[in-house]
Amino acid sequence: MNNPVIIALDVESAVEARVLVNALGDFASFYKVGLELYAAAGMEYVRELRGAGKQVFLDLKLYDIGETVKRAVAQVAKAGVQFLTVHGSKAVMQAAVAGKHGAPLDLLAVTVLTSFDETDLRDLGYACPVADLVQLRVRKAVEAGMDGIVCSPLEVAGVRAISGPGMKLVTPGVRSAGSAKGDQKRVATPAEALKSGADYLVIGRQVTRAADPRGELQKILAEIG
Repeated sequence: MNNPVIIALDVESAVEARVLVNALGDFASFYKVGLELYAAAGMEYVRELRGAGKQVFLDLKLYDIGETVKRAVAQVAKAGVQFLTVHGSKAVMQAAVAGKHGAPLDLLAVTVLTSFDETDLRDLGYACPVADLVQLRVRKAVEAGMDGIVCSPLEVAGVRAISGPGMKLVTPGVRSAGSAKGDQKRVATPAEALKSGADYLVIGRQVTRAADPRGELQKILAEIG
């Protein structure tokens, strides 16, 4: 893997997404489609990206009853996307694994959102440190047969120790030194995340809201090159 960066297309429309993809050109080959763009453009735009030869990380964070998750994953698998996220609940993950029916789709478990800290966990009723909940969910993901984990770059080393070398570790919350954190609370630089054991870096606003998106991405690639 030469380029570990996944560009987050957190924009309002397929038109805006196309402008970004065209601006980045060959410097980006992997894109994340999250809830905002999915709500605006749906699977049609996902298929458009695939048709253009781009890899797609569909970040839907599925969380529903098992049968619904299973059937939804089966539909996503038909589109040829590379990654799909589901929440790190044992029943949800097991249903997702059953739904992909051996398709070449990597299912990623969401442990704890990188915008959450221990105050947020207490509000949800979890009286434990973030790291403890992450570790529990990683173990459950391994047991369920998931292909990868989404985790904070600050937790990559600990997650890798539990998951082993075969799991794909995908890290949002990645910012170059000096860049704004936005709504992320557990962040690291691209180089730090890779050094800790991350396989992929999800980067959005630092690139997508830059005056020169291609130039900003080139700077990041130089940092980690």
